[in-house]
Amino acid sequence: MKNTPNQITDRLRQDIERMPSALQAAAKYIIDHPGDFGLDPIRTTATKVGVSSNVLVRLARRTGFDSFESFRAPFRHALVTDREGDLGQDWLTTMQTEDAFSSAQAKLAQNEQNVVTRSLRLMKPQKTREAVRFITASRRCFVTATRASYALAYYFSYTGRMAHPGIQLVPRHIGSAADDLLDADQNDCLVAITVHPYSADTIQSMRFAKQQGLRLILISDSDVIAPGVEPDIAFTVSTRALYPFSCYTGAMAVLECLLGHLFDAGGDAARQRIEAYQKAREDTGAYWQPAKPPRLRRT
Repeated sequence: MKNTPNQITDRLRQDIERMPSALQAAAKYIIDHPGDFGLDPIRTTATKVGVSSNVLVRLARRTGFDSFESFRAPFRHALVTDREGDLGQDWLTTMQTEDAFSSAQAKLAQNEQNVVTRSLRLMKPQKTREAVRFITASRRCFVTATRASYALAYYFSYTGRMAHPGIQLVPRHIGSAADDLLDADQNDCLVAITVHPYSADTIQSMRFAKQQGLRLILISDSDVIAPGVEPDIAFTVSTRALYPFSCYTGAMAVLECLLGHLFDAGGDAARQRIEAYQKAREDTGAYWQPAKPPRLRRT
């Protein structure tokens, strides 16, 4: 029996009229929201549908699966990239031989792959281990960047503080990062992100941080960017783009790897903080919730 998401939802459509009402509601939800179904745990899906978890288990068995997890697995696999390396580059080769727009798309996609690959290849485990040690051992880990790089700093600090509560984005208000580093010392560290043309504000912040005794972690397209900037650890990333600005996918990939290590290092405490953040967001209505799917009447 074939078990791609489309084939499973086709089977659900064919069988839905013969199902009890609770199974109908669950089947309709899966047909309408296959992505959410692939990502959410069973209790979350049951809550969204308005049924018990047992209904989803019964639907899985009715559809030919021995468990809920095996039922959900094809939807989950469709969303993750664990097997991308086995799929080859035929899609890219085919795209290159199509029309001019498709060929341009292929060139852009290939460049993005190259940028990420080079940036991660330069991210040596020993250097990464040391950076993680600096961050986790710090009382506060400040993160700074300006202009386009600011988006990376914001994301890293927003997510990373759940792994390490001491991670802080600076400047916190309209001003300079140095304002927030005035009481920083050797118990703290600074993660700075800047690529050519280098931000004068970020360079000043790095110099000030070194004067204060902070450990400095630099993410940039070079480990030598200005006099007086001597990072303890420098992650050199590729920023080559096919348009007149820097490409940030390599830097983002490096930051994502650091986040993964930080959450591993945070262990149970990090997981509990994630749950607390998630509960607070749900309780305050931070996330949009779809209306419950209507109950289907059997004719």
